[in-house]
Amino acid sequence: MQIKGIASDTLDFILEASRSMAPEEFAGLLQEKDGIITEVLILPGTESSDSNAVLRLYMMPNVKAAGSVHSHPGPNRNPSKADLHLFSKTGNFHIIVGRPYNRQSWTCYDREGNVRELPVLDVEFEEDEEF
Repeated sequence: MQIKGIASDTLDFILEASRSMAPEEFAGLLQEKDGIITEVLILPGTESSDSNAVLRLYMMPNVKAAGSVHSHPGPNRNPSKADLHLFSKTGNFHIIVGRPYNRQSWTCYDREGNVRELPVLDVEFEEDEEF
């Protein structure tokens, strides 16, 4: 899967969710469409606290994740050993958001924990037709 970037609206959702959950961690899985990360999947049973968020990967529907996203309660956005363990199981784009949860306080990592570039894209979403 070739990822071109993350939709600006999706990043704004992540930042707002992280801000509103603080000091507890926000967590989800990143979904892509046409190479652009456009959605955050919140898994049933996800547990959040001020020290971690636990994703119940066994609750994941039969979909492929582009990666994961979670917030840290402070400004430190470095991945922990537990973060790296999660990264190895879910795609290759992993966003960690830190306080103050704005456009300058997030970092994207690959599955090994190396910083990777993830452009923010202004994209128009097509509304799904209802039948």
